[in-house]
Amino acid sequence: MNVIFTCGGTAGHVNPALALAGYMQKQDPQVQVLFVGTPDGMERDLVEKAGYAFRGIPMGGFQRSLGHGGLAHNLRSLSMLTKSHSRARAILRDFRPDLVVGTGGYASYPVVKCAAGMGIPTAVHESNMVPGLTTKMLEGSADRIMVGFEECRRHYRHPDKIVVTGTPVRGDFFDLTRSQARERLGLTDGRPLIVSFWGSLGASHMNAHMEDFFRLEAAEGMPFHHIHGVGKSGYPAMTQRLRQDGLEDLAGLDVREYIYDMPTVMVAADLVLCRGGASTLSELTAIGKPAVIVPSPNVTNHHQERNANVLAQAGGAVVLLEPVCSGETLYRTTQDLLADEPRRKTMAQAMANMGIPQAGEKIYETLLTLLTLVNP
Repeated sequence: MNVIFTCGGTAGHVNPALALAGYMQKQDPQVQVLFVGTPDGMERDLVEKAGYAFRGIPMGGFQRSLGHGGLAHNLRSLSMLTKSHSRARAILRDFRPDLVVGTGGYASYPVVKCAAGMGIPTAVHESNMVPGLTTKMLEGSADRIMVGFEECRRHYRHPDKIVVTGTPVRGDFFDLTRSQARERLGLTDGRPLIVSFWGSLGASHMNAHMEDFFRLEAAEGMPFHHIHGVGKSGYPAMTQRLRQDGLEDLAGLDVREYIYDMPTVMVAADLVLCRGGASTLSELTAIGKPAVIVPSPNVTNHHQERNANVLAQAGGAVVLLEPVCSGETLYRTTQDLLADEPRRKTMAQAMANMGIPQAGEKIYETLLTLLTLVNP
C-alpha cells in the first residue's frame, strides 16, 4: 500500500503524521510512505531526519490584515496556490497512492483536494479543538475528518464524516523510562529537569521572558537542569545575548535551536513549559507529564487556549496567559511546582487520564475501513 502524508508549517502538523506513518509501517512493513510539504519549511527537515522520502510544493499562507504588505503577500500566496494543483497532480500520478492523509498546514490543501478529485481515498486529521482553515476548506472534499476530542464534532458541517480518534504520538515516547531517559541525557545528579519550548518556529516574546528566567536560575545557583528549545528564527540572537551575559556555558542550562530528541527529553522531564498546540498536549497526556502552558495568542479562534483549558480543568496543567506572563512569573510558578511533589504527581495522573494511547490504532482502523468502503 502506498500512502501520502501531507502536512507542514509547524511541528504540530508534522509530528502526528510521523507518528502515524511509523505505526502503519509497524503494522504492515509493506506500506510505502511519501511526505509532501513546502520545500523550504521545517517539515522537510523533520521528515528527512525521520528517514522518509519528501516532495515539496511551494505554498504560502494568507494574512488576515492587508496592511504592511499583506495584500502583496496574499497575491503571491494565491499565485502559488494556483500552481500547486498541477504539482500535486504530478506527485499523485508519479507515486500512485492508495490513500492520502492530511494533518494540517497549507501544503496539505492541494494534495488532498486533487486526490479527492482523482477518486483516491482521503482523510484529514485535525488535532485542535476547533478546525483550522485548511481543515475547513477540505471538509467537503475529504472522505473522513478525524478529530482529537469528542467536543470537536459541533464545529463541523458534516458530522457523518467525523471520527473521534485522538492524536497519535510517536512510539519512541514509550521506549524509555524516566530514569533511562535521564541517563541518556547524562543527568546523573538528583536535580529535577525542566523542559521549555514555545513552538517549532520559536516565539520572540516568550524567548525574551526565558532570558529573564535563565538569569534567575543563574542567580539561584541552577537549582534544576533546564533544556530550552529556542526555535530557528530566534536562536542566533539568543545565543549571542547569552554569550554577552556570561550564561552561554552555565552548567545545567542546555539551549538548543530545536529539540530533536523530544521523546527522550520530555520523558526525562519533571515539568514542561510550552504552548498549547494539540500535538504537544497529546504527547504530554500520553506520557502523563505535568505542564505550565502559555497558549499562543496569535492563532485562529484561540484554539490553543481552548486546548489548554481542557487540561487545566482536569487538573493536569497550569495555564498562564501571555499578556500577564513574565520571566519571573514563569520561574516562580516552576519553583512552586517543583517544590510540591504531591501536586505534581496529581497533575501527572490527571494528564495520563486525559491521554488516548490508542490514537494511532484508532486512526489506522479508520483508514483501513475507508479503503474497504472505497475499494470493496
